[in-house]
Amino acid sequence: MTLLALGINHKTATVAVRERVAFSPVQLEQALVELRRMPQVHEAAVLSTCNRTELYCVTEESGERVILDWLGQFHGLPVQELTPCAYHYRDREAARHLMRVAVGLDSMVLGEPQILGQLKGAYQSARQASGLGGELELLFQHTFSVAKQVRTRTGIGQNPVSVAYAAVSLASRIFDDFGRSRALLIGAGETIELVARHLREAGVRDMIVANRTRERAEVLAQEFNAEAISLNEIPEALVRSDIVISSTAAPLPILGKGMAERALKKRRHRPIFMVDIAVPRDIEPEVGDLDDVFLYTVDDLNEVIQENRRHRQAAADQAESLIEHGVSVWLHERRIRDGGELIRRFRDQAVELRQLSEEQALARLARGEDPEEVIRRLAHQLTNRLLHRPTVALRDASGSERLDLLMAAESLLLDPLSTKP
Repeated sequence: MTLLALGINHKTATVAVRERVAFSPVQLEQALVELRRMPQVHEAAVLSTCNRTELYCVTEESGERVILDWLGQFHGLPVQELTPCAYHYRDREAARHLMRVAVGLDSMVLGEPQILGQLKGAYQSARQASGLGGELELLFQHTFSVAKQVRTRTGIGQNPVSVAYAAVSLASRIFDDFGRSRALLIGAGETIELVARHLREAGVRDMIVANRTRERAEVLAQEFNAEAISLNEIPEALVRSDIVISSTAAPLPILGKGMAERALKKRRHRPIFMVDIAVPRDIEPEVGDLDDVFLYTVDDLNEVIQENRRHRQAAADQAESLIEHGVSVWLHERRIRDGGELIRRFRDQAVELRQLSEEQALARLARGEDPEEVIRRLAHQLTNRLLHRPTVALRDASGSERLDLLMAAESLLLDPLSTKP
């Protein structure tokens, strides 16, 4: 069995590819079921965010290609397009990759905290779908422990840095009087809540929250003293908004070129700054062709993000050391667990041989045979049965000059305190 991490992320694939490979909540449930049905896959978990789609599996050696083919087929994407974007890690490197992801070292925004919550969500989904066995359960639990150490022992979580923060930071550079701008936030999830928090800290007080369910929009709007609207009210709100930041889980764009054109006409072509941080995208790419719209996607935020990365690099170096130690501890625990399985199988075999000899001895006693002779025969028979396999293996090792096996056998089978040859 091999631990395999396979996926794509913001460093290997464009947003156009990532949005085609992203899993919606409904698709995620179906995907976990399909993965577990594959004969090569014994355990599986799926992490899907705006910046990455990754599969963590316990699989056979041949599983990597099969899983990549399945990923392409599931999303209707030719595997020839997916292969150049995909990466994979095995065993130790897979564990290291997961831990780096958990603490934000592999994120577009170094050290961003949202990914850990998303990873815990992926873990819970896999548990509910019976996708976790001993291997992934141990790995995820250990990863969460390492992530906690990194957050508490380093400064990687200090100074709010995220895609949401980068979007607000970029918007603040566009407007001379940022505090007097009105922001339209599309969506009401964790990312938009973080955007609203950063906007308020930057001085923006006039905000509109649009969401598919108005009730959820009202909950978020109440926290920030904002206006709540439904998605069908966006065209009117767009006329009043200087900033638009969108992050929903909608499968199709919410804001199209025609809607933007009509809003700009009513605004007398006063510009609108837009950031689409959703995957799949919420704003049609053609909107960016309009003269009075400044449209950015998550990939366009890289310059702001790179500036923030420099402030966290020292903490990241500390985090790498903690992760390296964490991987070593995980490998040690894994070896102990694997050794425990071998011990269990060895003891079960010994118990089976003992029970067979015991049943035969009791049968002889029941037939009236001499008890002393039965005991001698039981001891002789049990000794032969227990030593037969090791004896044959030692002879084969001697004939093949397998000195490593002979030395291991001496260490395992002989009492070091015994003075007898």
